[in-house]
Amino acid sequence: MDRKNQHFMQDPRSQYDLSETKYDSSQPDPGLDTLLQPKADHGERSYKGSGRLTGRKALITGGDSGIGRAVAIAFAREGADLVLTYLESEETDGKETEQYLADCGVKVCSIVGDISNEEFCKELVHFAVDRLGSIDILVNNAAQQYYVEKLADLTSEQFQKTYATNVFSMFWITKAAVPHMPKGSSIINTTSIQSYQPSAGLLDYASSKSAITGFTKSLAKMLINEGIRVNAVAPGPIWTPLQQSGGQPPEKVENFGQGVPMGRPGQPAELAPMYVYLASQESSYVTAEVMGVTGGGHLP
Repeated sequence: MDRKNQHFMQDPRSQYDLSETKYDSSQPDPGLDTLLQPKADHGERSYKGSGRLTGRKALITGGDSGIGRAVAIAFAREGADLVLTYLESEETDGKETEQYLADCGVKVCSIVGDISNEEFCKELVHFAVDRLGSIDILVNNAAQQYYVEKLADLTSEQFQKTYATNVFSMFWITKAAVPHMPKGSSIINTTSIQSYQPSAGLLDYASSKSAITGFTKSLAKMLINEGIRVNAVAPGPIWTPLQQSGGQPPEKVENFGQGVPMGRPGQPAELAPMYVYLASQESSYVTAEVMGVTGGGHLP
């Protein structure tokens, strides 16, 4: 993949070369960035911080790979202390993410667990407050996505687990975190273009993302009375392990992202600056908004 000259003006259509994209049946569930081919760009070599989040304290779910890793790298290089969480099966990626953060001069702590479990969500927040002292940025990012072509094949177990991971966890974590969040804090949820343009085969995932969009807007109006802003980022097709580990069927992985006007999938590194903006005081008049990063497959 070509990652050269990312700080120089260039044609965004050809900024990344994904000609080697292919379906890899060896990806486990959930997928691992260590096995992703071609590799995703999380800003490991390109993101340069400027102190925009100095002294801030952030909790990021799904911080091991994909968008979560890119956000963690950006936040740490902007000066924020971090708590990351991910599944036990994702610990290889999680440890690799921590290595990228080791020289940032900030505190980085991780806790392994399943956010589809309410008790773990409470434990997670307690852990973050204990390690960081408080939380003033909450990034609800972790998600589950499995492609199921026919309704008859979509099980109740999968539907419920998708909602528990994508939606219920957001409620549990946010409810536990808010009492520890001072005025000026920021909550950023990861929704999706699927909230507005749902695909066949992603019934549980797309509808859960619609729920997140509504959750974000309603919560923002509720929490602004406490001085807390709530926004969301809606990615389009982004190249992460989620796609190769059941999130897309083989025939769609090979052409993943080519249907948007930009003609390619996005990279996690291309989303991180939006999360930094929403976390920082630069976005002080922004709340109840959903920011699209979609390669031209725009939101309504």
